[in-house]
Amino acid sequence: MSSNTHSPVDFSSLAYANGAPQIKADFKVLAEDFQVQEQHAYSLSGEGEHLWLYLQKCGENSEWMAKQIAKWAGVPRSAVGMAGQKDRHAVTQQWLSVHLPGKPDPDWSQWTYPQVQLLDSMRHNRKLQTGGLSGNRFSLRLRNLRQLTDGAIDNTLQVIADLSIRLEQIKLGVPNYYGEQRFGKNGANIPNAVQMLLQGKRVPREKRSLYLSALRSWAFNRYLAQRITADNWNQYVVGDIFQLQGSSRCFSDDGSADLESRLAQGDIHPVGLLIGEIGVKLLQPSAAAEQLQAAWISEFSTWQQALSDARVAADYRALRLIPQDLQWQWLPDAQAQTLDLQLQFTLPAGTFATMLLRELLVAVEPTRQFA
Repeated sequence: MSSNTHSPVDFSSLAYANGAPQIKADFKVLAEDFQVQEQHAYSLSGEGEHLWLYLQKCGENSEWMAKQIAKWAGVPRSAVGMAGQKDRHAVTQQWLSVHLPGKPDPDWSQWTYPQVQLLDSMRHNRKLQTGGLSGNRFSLRLRNLRQLTDGAIDNTLQVIADLSIRLEQIKLGVPNYYGEQRFGKNGANIPNAVQMLLQGKRVPREKRSLYLSALRSWAFNRYLAQRITADNWNQYVVGDIFQLQGSSRCFSDDGSADLESRLAQGDIHPVGLLIGEIGVKLLQPSAAAEQLQAAWISEFSTWQQALSDARVAADYRALRLIPQDLQWQWLPDAQAQTLDLQLQFTLPAGTFATMLLRELLVAVEPTRQFA
């Protein structure tokens, strides 16, 4: 895909680590089929100017909730902090912070929206920043497991066998693609970003960061897909940059004899470049890895230059995502005479449960009037 075209975001063009799934399931039939619990790596102090609220919502998006919290507390929206957006069609639990210098806690009894419940609250001395979480714990129910091909005879034992193999493979890691949410409805963030950067279209400030992020996220996805096709997305390529599991820290290939074993154990991962302005301190690949990166960047040279001109700093992202505490349970539905699958796992911040699910099966969501 050339960066000089306005081709839409096409996830069907992205390679699978273990081949395209042959099983499908109904997903998000009910809101409780997709549950998310936000996790933080630090403790709250119990005092300070910021009131932190642990909230559960259903049927609304996080931005709507933040605006209603601001109204309830009598503060501007900018006084409300949030780590990230959570899906509307789900039951989600997340923290919000409200800046209330010199003010008492607002009265929750005055809250009028039953779709949002208060689970906990505590004071803290800092605002919750975007991205300020360690990860998310997911619980997914996938209903009516069946063969992908319409009309195929569904064999429950075969479905279980197929998915069991894939689940064991997923334990070892999945491609760390950016999910479709990153690119907006119908991938519109990409052409919008091109119009903004290359054609000078003016956009609101809050949209600018979304569009810039979408460009380099899609470029990263394409690089990862190329590495999967070459069967080295989770393998050692001479000159690679590596990232430590559970950390953003990277290091260069130093020729250590244990690099391949550390990769196999999931201790480290190869990375892909998030295009932008390449600073003097950014580690650079060498040898074969440098050639791979250079060939890929040439496809996105226009985007790379535009992001660099916009002073967006280049960075790295791991090519592999290893879920933590992955568990599953088969749930026969005697009344419907179907088989469901319950999945639980934890992912770090900035990664996508939908991309893990993509490696397992084809998730069929109900058609909704509103996204």
